[in-house]
Amino acid sequence: MCKNPEEIDVGTWEEFNAGLETLSAQPNTAQFSDLPLPLLFRGQENSIWPLSTTLERNGLQNMPFHDYYRIIARVKPQIESFTGKEWQIPSYPEVEKECQEFDGFSLKLTFGRLPGYAYMAYLRHHGFPSPLLDWSRSPFVAAYFAFNRPPAKMGDKVSIYVFSEARTRGGSNQQAFIHRLGPYVGTHKRHFLQQSEYTMSAIFDSGWRFSRYEEAFYAHSLNQDRFWKFNIPSSERTKVLTLFDKYNLNALSLFESEESLMETLASREFQRERP
Repeated sequence: MCKNPEEIDVGTWEEFNAGLETLSAQPNTAQFSDLPLPLLFRGQENSIWPLSTTLERNGLQNMPFHDYYRIIARVKPQIESFTGKEWQIPSYPEVEKECQEFDGFSLKLTFGRLPGYAYMAYLRHHGFPSPLLDWSRSPFVAAYFAFNRPPAKMGDKVSIYVFSEARTRGGSNQQAFIHRLGPYVGTHKRHFLQQSEYTMSAIFDSGWRFSRYEEAFYAHSLNQDRFWKFNIPSSERTKVLTLFDKYNLNALSLFESEESLMETLASREFQRERP
């Protein structure tokens, strides 16, 4: 059984790049049928942090999907009134019924037809507790988010997770599974600037509920999805961010806001790598 992501410790940014090239060259990596499917990457500021959603971090792990859907449907009129945006989502009774059946809802998740997906992605980008875990198709965008904040203490490491979806996938009820929901969703522009995709870990046991990623790791067999975790010293931070800024990968290019402009200018003036 695949209990955890395969951890790879590297000493420098260059070693990470070399490891990533080796990983990308493996046969059948990130392929579905005969079409290439990009690897997904997620950067985290501390290597000891597990993969967890903002819903989990708010103490709401294992929440039934229909309960979460009822909440986001209830607050939708307030969000639409404040933002001037509108989202078309299925009715709560319809979703509640779907969540009591394994096969139909499983197919929706498999083919990225999550009810209210665009609305849920928008909520995720604006801080509402979410079962969606955000990834990027770019390893460099993921690395930016890993290195962006100064480390809490010297000697810390950041981590970059790599997710490869298997060519063929199995699954059944009573088994936690990680669903890749795909990039094709109309939502906030950050989604496109950051080359975002999302995953959701879920299980069916008398109804669909969210599950912890660790629960899904233990459920996956070796011929299903693969995860790797690169740990990189946070001391590489200044070098990496200086390099990224030369290629216009910074807070401003990823967020396009006044706040991100200030963050980018401050990084250039106060934290850049000196000659």
